[in-house]
Amino acid sequence: MKTYREYIKDAQSRGVAIGHFNISNIEVFWAVVNAGRKLNLPVIIGVSEGERDFIGIKEARALVTSAREEFNHPIFLNADHTYSFERVKEVIDEGYDSVIFDGAKLSFEENAKIAKQCVDYARKVNPEILVEAELGYIGMSSKVLDEIPEGVSLSNLTTGVDAKRFVDETGVDLFAPSVGNIHGMLRNTKDPRLNIERVKEISEATGRPLVLHGGSGTEDEDFVNAIKAGVAIVHISTELRVAYHDALKKSMDDNPNEVAPYKMMKPVIEAVQIVVEKRLSLFNGM
Repeated sequence: MKTYREYIKDAQSRGVAIGHFNISNIEVFWAVVNAGRKLNLPVIIGVSEGERDFIGIKEARALVTSAREEFNHPIFLNADHTYSFERVKEVIDEGYDSVIFDGAKLSFEENAKIAKQCVDYARKVNPEILVEAELGYIGMSSKVLDEIPEGVSLSNLTTGVDAKRFVDETGVDLFAPSVGNIHGMLRNTKDPRLNIERVKEISEATGRPLVLHGGSGTEDEDFVNAIKAGVAIVHISTELRVAYHDALKKSMDDNPNEVAPYKMMKPVIEAVQIVVEKRLSLFNGM
């Protein structure tokens, strides 16, 4: 099996992207794994600070490692949105495949300083662990929203100049910009459109694989064009949570006397898997 880095490089060379899907429990984990295996595509399991505190830092790593070995399938584990060096350090020590230091709310200088500290530590422990950083604030919550997240500016996107400076100063392996994307999904209107020219500008300026956060709710056309312009990994979370919520409610409404969790959760796994399959197919031109 190729390394995580090699899978990303291969995706870039073919003009496709790897899907990154956040999980909070075993049901969503299996939905993502089942979809990846069915379509014979690599998948990235994402766990934010809150998600891995809920699942267990060691337990999340054990889940992914055991499934990867059992099925001989490219399933990788990313410590999503991590807000301090100390918490980056703990997942590097645990052997996660990648980690993102999210300093998007910090000043450029402080963000770059801590990101470089994370990179330096990863290189010392295991050079195969990829470090990602984010420049440009796009919100923090994967939920359905009534309006654009507070503090997000769609007129002040990440620039190629700033992106290049940041990558040069930190040495990060992956770079997550603000290009019109937001975390979460808008309830009563469509999410903002992506600035594809800005994606291309940043890709050319940095020479790094780009990661698109806040993918839920994005137009299919924007996904396709952003991937062509340099996005190598796409994050999806809120769409999975909505599918999970709706399927669980229906399952309980349809079976009011059922108390066996594994029976109630079967249609939930199937509903989330459908969403993952659709996104993976789109990201890979299938």
